[in-house]
Amino acid sequence: MPSVLRTESLTKRFGALLVTDSVSLDIHEGELHAIIGPNGAGKTTLINQLSGELAADSGSVWFGGADVSALPIHERAQRGLLRSYQITSIFEDFSVIENATFAALASRRHAFRFWQPMAADRHARQSAEEALAATGLANRLHVSAGDLGYGERRQLELAMSLAAGPKFLLLDEPMAGMSVQESTSVIALLQQLKRQYTILLVEHDMDAVFALADRISVLVYGKILFTGTPEEIRNHPEVRAVYLGEEEAEA
Repeated sequence: MPSVLRTESLTKRFGALLVTDSVSLDIHEGELHAIIGPNGAGKTTLINQLSGELAADSGSVWFGGADVSALPIHERAQRGLLRSYQITSIFEDFSVIENATFAALASRRHAFRFWQPMAADRHARQSAEEALAATGLANRLHVSAGDLGYGERRQLELAMSLAAGPKFLLLDEPMAGMSVQESTSVIALLQQLKRQYTILLVEHDMDAVFALADRISVLVYGKILFTGTPEEIRNHPEVRAVYLGEEEAEA
């Protein structure tokens, strides 16, 4: 199976603290690959390095067969490597459809042509409507984004990423702060999006991870401890000792 995103010995230090330690990943086309690990394991730093928000000290990031290590975040996004939930900016005073259309226009490099009504770009509007339908917001098109509930805002953030035409989605804790009902809805949504997009998911909700992931990588103290299927992860004695045992003890 071909890989879409690959890292080679990705390393990041903050002073004397080694946060990511020679991380090598190989994400296959069409898979949902999850990263799990204890607090402070380096998960968000790794996502920042993949998205281009944070430059690595050493190592490389390959996307679509090209070395994108030196590219900034917006150039990686233009290639289809998009991070959702933390970098997406919602415009509170704009409607849901306007936010999604703006995201679609931004991916086409002319989002700031404000003298031309956003609705005039039919292709962008269609992309926005399809993304909102996919994320369960088809009946909220004309609601102001500022009036959305927490769960709906997260849905809108994902819709904005989808409207931009991604090839690969980086999702950093999409279910953080959600109720059980909201999390269940997002899990169902991601189940639908699997295979349509290649997804790297960082998430603390183990029920979600084991329900969604094709493969899981366990990050501990900045290093990949083990990568395997959900069943292999559940049965790995060292993973259970350093992470899953901790999660079960907290449950």
